[in-house]
Amino acid sequence: MTVNSYDEWSPLEEVIVGSGASYEGHDLDVSFKLFFHDEAYSAFYYPSYGPGAGAASPRSRGVKARYVEELGEDLHDFATALRQMSVTVHRPMPLSGVDAFRTPSWEATGVPALNVRDQVLILGDEIIETPPQVRARYFENDLLKPVFYDYLRRGARWTAMPRPIMTDRSFDTSYVSGQGTPALQEIGDPAASPYDVGFEMMFDAAQCVRFGRDVIVNVSTENHRLAVRWLRRHCGDRFRFHVLDRFADNHIDSLVLPLRPGTLLLRNPAVAEALPEPLRRWDRIYAPEPTENIFPRYEEDDLVLTSKYIDLNVLSVDENTVIANAQFPELVTTLERHGFTVVPLRHRHRRLFGGGFHCFTLDTVRRGSAPQDYFG
Repeated sequence: MTVNSYDEWSPLEEVIVGSGASYEGHDLDVSFKLFFHDEAYSAFYYPSYGPGAGAASPRSRGVKARYVEELGEDLHDFATALRQMSVTVHRPMPLSGVDAFRTPSWEATGVPALNVRDQVLILGDEIIETPPQVRARYFENDLLKPVFYDYLRRGARWTAMPRPIMTDRSFDTSYVSGQGTPALQEIGDPAASPYDVGFEMMFDAAQCVRFGRDVIVNVSTENHRLAVRWLRRHCGDRFRFHVLDRFADNHIDSLVLPLRPGTLLLRNPAVAEALPEPLRRWDRIYAPEPTENIFPRYEEDDLVLTSKYIDLNVLSVDENTVIANAQFPELVTTLERHGFTVVPLRHRHRRLFGGGFHCFTLDTVRRGSAPQDYFG
């Protein structure tokens, strides 16, 4: 079947599950520090690259091989469980070795296609590659191209939003500077480049949550705003984009996820009040507060990338079935109490690899022939 996905809950038929193969570490450059700003500077996180390191901070941080191996085991079990539920599972090409690459403006080291939802937005029968925000991820979607070409042959539309040059001055840092943290000191003064063009569109698909014809989208910078302007022009009247102004730094799928029409999984009541008015009428499930003992203990040289709320990042297989992390049994019980069938699966190192089950997947085919209007 060709690409067909309009929402987060219709019966899942085909999905891409990410790969962590050859994940070796992170480049701690301006793009990384801006992207992980909320995570790095929150009191809920430990350890981190932390404020105060300044110019003496390392330029990269490695990921231990045992964590990558255990990530691979958990992803294998995840893909197997989906296949057992009659879902067709596609996987990216594995990253073959880890090599640095260079543009005229910067250099970075590539990472595997793990959090595959981040840089691809599926709207109906169209694959839209979004413009990267982290330099190390610039060529990540190349690892998905065999799958995309197969969908193209089957009739899908395939579009790539304009790729940014990503000089230091391409980034709007106003969100960071408005948070009262030392982050700008960490980032330093942006260097001038002959390739400067001003702010560029840089935006992740995981800033969007789909509700049929309507898409809510977090916009925190001029980089995001430019991208939403492009999406509105490109999509015309096929989809309506509802902007949430500075809802978070970037991604929102561990803040709010619809589990079925009329029911939202939310982090807290403040999140609900920030949503568009039609969604404030939906039933709300508030996730229990996670405790630190549900996460592995890490060493000081391990870099934690996500909040303790990452397990809200669940995947709906259909309107009644949810895949959730077995490591957070309180959430499993909460969802079951609200009538959902929960498939608990192990995902140990979600805080090190920046994603949960929703992040690790790109649902390319869900049952349904047309986008529904849930905001009318």
